[in-house]
Amino acid sequence: MKPQLMKAGAAPLCVLKFGSSVLASEADYDAAAQEVFRHVRRGEKVIAVVSALAGETDALLAQGELVGGSGATPHAATMARLARVGELRSAALMGLALGRIGVRTSVLDPHEIGLEAEGDPMDANLCGLDKGAVADALCNHEVLAVPGFTAMHARFGAVTLGRGGTDLTAVFFAAQCGAARVRLIKDVDGVYAEDPAENPAADRYAELDYDAAAHVSAGLIQPKAIAAAKAAGLVVEIAAMGSGDATRICNAPVRKAAARPARRLRVSLLGCGAVGAGVLAHLRSRPDLFEINPVLVRNTASRPGNGPVRFTDTLDAALSGEPDLVVELLGGADLPADIMADALHRGAHIVTANKAALARHYDRLHAAARDGGARLSFSAAVGGGTPILETLDRLAATGGAARIEGVMNGTANFLLDRLAAGDAFDRAVKEAQRLGFAEADPAADVEGHDAADKLSLLIRAAFGKAFDPAGIPKDSLADIDPSAVKSARDEGMAFKQIGVCELSDNGEVKAEVRVRAVPVAHPLAGARNEENRFILVRADGGEITLFGKGAGRWPTAAAVFADIMDIHRGLSEPDRAEPASSAPSRAPALLRA
Repeated sequence: MKPQLMKAGAAPLCVLKFGSSVLASEADYDAAAQEVFRHVRRGEKVIAVVSALAGETDALLAQGELVGGSGATPHAATMARLARVGELRSAALMGLALGRIGVRTSVLDPHEIGLEAEGDPMDANLCGLDKGAVADALCNHEVLAVPGFTAMHARFGAVTLGRGGTDLTAVFFAAQCGAARVRLIKDVDGVYAEDPAENPAADRYAELDYDAAAHVSAGLIQPKAIAAAKAAGLVVEIAAMGSGDATRICNAPVRKAAARPARRLRVSLLGCGAVGAGVLAHLRSRPDLFEINPVLVRNTASRPGNGPVRFTDTLDAALSGEPDLVVELLGGADLPADIMADALHRGAHIVTANKAALARHYDRLHAAARDGGARLSFSAAVGGGTPILETLDRLAATGGAARIEGVMNGTANFLLDRLAAGDAFDRAVKEAQRLGFAEADPAADVEGHDAADKLSLLIRAAFGKAFDPAGIPKDSLADIDPSAVKSARDEGMAFKQIGVCELSDNGEVKAEVRVRAVPVAHPLAGARNEENRFILVRADGGEITLFGKGAGRWPTAAAVFADIMDIHRGLSEPDRAEPASSAPSRAPALLRA
């Protein structure tokens, strides 16, 4: 029986390993963070085990030999201390990348979690872990980022785990903590019978038993990691970044994977403001998956061109060539809804963060998606990078939610924080605009319309009922006395714009958006700047609290791109793709490609 780290009913635990083959430069931490976020929004807690950047460990060892002399065996413990530096730095960089997209991450070194090893200081074996320290870290964070390849030793202090030791660390964490899965992210999408770089027609395995994996995966997976997985009876997945498919190493007969041609989607990006620019950066990072149409902007003169990216101010050019996927980030309600409905009728999948268009044209857009056999995804429309809609989807299978309360407008929260710090209202708005949190016209945030639109979508997802956002009572931030906001902080209170919706016993829905003071001990009071927080009360009375950044380029772009990747996986790997984050009521089933 596997050791259990999380209490019964807690979020499942996933261990992800990122090796040097996928961390070639600092730019790759962005893709790694997206991979972690993909699991977080599926409701998993994640332990991210990272290697040093490609070539860094070799450079450190060469530097050690240069200074200490070749054949420095007597100084192996000191060399181990030097060799681990890259992993320590890499874990911190992973934490920073996750923080940028709003994922709460704890970065801990081996001594802080009691990760212990024994044996040769340059090729040690793991033997101990403080599971309580790991559980404490994950209690208040979605992700724990830790360095692979290194641990603590009773005699030598710091030691390393041999070549490929990060694989062993990931397997050890999964076995010790009772993880639901351990996934080793490599630069190939599984284990092949031959090197696919040398033979593109090489067979790929769907499943391998441990002994066969040790034989055919030489150089890809550390042998000690395979042996440890076998001893623990642990299923290990070998996968590429962003892939839903994987080779599973487990107690199962060897089975080859069916051939699957790579699919490249034509994408139309409508809008390239703060969030759109972030989405464009993500799309450009995966030229193997996406071909980008001319990007629709208001003024092409301010867009001189960005390498292969072209810009246009005409909708026809942006939608040319029958795109597979349209990403709508224009803002507004009626015109974007018209564009999306037409694209859906023609069979193009839609990803949007436009809560106003969705709230006002929900039924029409979903009908268009059904008629066109297309998918409509909008996880970024509520909560930005906070996976509130995904969580409601999962709750629907276990009784659903009875009440939702949240700080759901990051711009409004930022403004109230600035008022509490003593800023004037106009100055706070200008600062929010400078940072990309507020639009040129901030009325939707200030007057509560944005929060009401989001409540309307939450009511649909949680209770399956239509609710006109215009009928939701709202308070305006402009009516709040800034001196009262500042005084409240001195009295142990915090002003927040809080949206609430609940389902009464008679089936009626009540909803409102209010600006009110709550005690600093209240879960929603801790939301800072652009952060969102939600309290979900389940039908059985239990509570779930969610955290994340609700405004800004990178958190929202991360959620948009996660929807894009879900669609790509669904089209490219229809038989093995992981469950989508959108509920069937919001996302018609993908047609097989």
